[in-house]
Order: sequence, then C-alpha cells, then structure tokens
Amino acid sequence: MDTGTHLVIGLGLAGLSQIDPSISANTAATTAVFIGTVVGSQIPDIDGLLRFKGNALYIRNHRGRSHSLPALPLWTLLITGALAPFFHGISFLHLAMWIGIAVCVHVFTDCFNTYGTQAIRPFSEKWVSWNIIHIFDPFIFTSHIAAIFMWSFHLAKPQLIFPTLYGLLALYYIWRTLDHAIIEKGLYRKDATYQPGDKYTLIVTFNLYVWNVVKECIDGTYQLGELKNGKLKWLDTITCSDHPAVEVSKQHEDIQALLYFSSFTCAEVKEHRWGYEVRWADVRYRHRKQFPFVGVIRMDRNFQTLDSYVGWVNDTKLEKKLKVDLY
Repeated sequence: MDTGTHLVIGLGLAGLSQIDPSISANTAATTAVFIGTVVGSQIPDIDGLLRFKGNALYIRNHRGRSHSLPALPLWTLLITGALAPFFHGISFLHLAMWIGIAVCVHVFTDCFNTYGTQAIRPFSEKWVSWNIIHIFDPFIFTSHIAAIFMWSFHLAKPQLIFPTLYGLLALYYIWRTLDHAIIEKGLYRKDATYQPGDKYTLIVTFNLYVWNVVKECIDGTYQLGELKNGKLKWLDTITCSDHPAVEVSKQHEDIQALLYFSSFTCAEVKEHRWGYEVRWADVRYRHRKQFPFVGVIRMDRNFQTLDSYVGWVNDTKLEKKLKVDLY
C-alpha cells in the first residue's frame, strides 16, 4: 500500500488496541501503542532509503528482506525495545503484540498489490503479488479516515468503531479475493483467441470494475488487454526480441535488477549508428500506450555498455536520463 494508507492503518490499529484492557486502562500504554503502531506500520518501508544508492539496488531490495519473515519479529522487538524505557508500568508483551500486529498488517496488505513482497523469505525469494487490491484503495483509506474522525471527536467509543471497521475490511478483502479468483479463472471463456497453454494474469486497477489483463501466449508473445464491466478488449500485442544484444544486456546490473523483480518482462532492440538500444519493460504496467517501468541499456557495436537506466520513467524523461546521443 502507499505510505498514506499505511499511516492511517497504523492509527486505526492504535484505536483497535483499546479493546485490550491493559492498554485502554493505562494512559501511558495507550500513548506507547499509538506511537508503536504508527511506527510499526511504516518501518518495513525503511528500505526506501536505498533509492539514494541507486535505482538498481532499490528495485532489487525494496519490499525484500525488510518484509521477510525474520524481519517481522525483528522490527517488533526493535520498536518495542526503543519505546518501553520511556513508558514505565506498561506490559512489554502487550505493547509488543500491538506493534507486531502493525508490522504484520503492513506486510500482509502489501502482498495484495501488484508490486508484491518477498514475504516468505528466507524460504523463497519469490515475489508474492496477488494483484487484488490497488496500491491506493479509496475504500480502505476513506473508511479509516472516517473511523479516526469519529474517534477523535468522541462520536463513539473506539471499542465499537474499530472492531466494526476491521470487520468490514475483512469482508471487503474476502470479496475482492473471491471476485479476482472467479474472474481470472474464467478469462479464457471471454477470449476468442484462446489457445490451450495460454496463461492469464488479472491485475487490479483504481476502478473496482476495470481490470488489466496480461496474457502470456503459448507462442511466447504477450497480449495486453482490459476487462471493463465484464467485457475483455485486447489493446496491444508484444513480441519479445531474440537479438544477441538482449542476451548480453542480461549481464548488466540494472537489467538484472529488473529481471530479478519481475517475471513479466519483455525486451525490444533498436539499432542506431553507434550500436544498440535494448529496452526491457515490465508489461504489467502499461499506461497510456507506454511502459513506465523499464530497464534500458545502450551498447556500442561490440556490445560494450555506453549508458543504462532502470526505474519508473516516461519516454520523454528517459532521454534526459540517458546521455548517449541518438543521432
């Protein structure tokens, strides 16, 4: 989820903690949990600081180790240990429990996005991305804002507000999960071009009733489409290049970072007077006929790297990132 949503969830969990008598009966404990759940709801994304050391390192590691199974108790103990000395007379275990819930909820909700996490690391480095909930979901965000507003102005007791909120959100997640599974399973029936062996991936959008569709065709191409109000429309077909420059590009750290993160990549090659431009795109993120998440490497005729870039960018800004003269 986005930073704002993680923040309101942290605040919401602080409100939910009021169902715990050892927290609600102690002002110091309430304050400690409030701070702890807000920090806990943000701390896994501290790996965002890796941006300052380069996009390749950031892409390869964001939502990786910081969202892994060992990180959950580590973040919980670090935050609890940092807070406990300043709040005497509170239960360390209860404080740790609510902070741990905030950390776990952060990672769990991130798994529902398209970006995903390495939540089952160290058992596997697989990216867990269920494509069910958009990175910013209006219902999740606004329902938290409404609940926090009611709590702030004492319109109802938090013991009533927040169990109701999270009960509704649990139903919402269940509905979205079932809806996604049913629609994705039946996509082949809506596709007149379906061939046995084709694989469909249904990807959430901001609109509840519009989905993006990625079809991995048995012939190695990708078809990209949109499912809107139950009707499937194909928008683009992508053929991946097998040019020798593509294989060479895989040795560069920027391209390796993209390939490590995504299994939905496809490369195209353009020849220029100075050499080759290999552009890898994550086809899940097609936007306005462009692919904003790319890895690009420019090489001379001997396949020596001239320049490279990996990250989120549009075509106009990409030319400013790459210094090689195209003409």
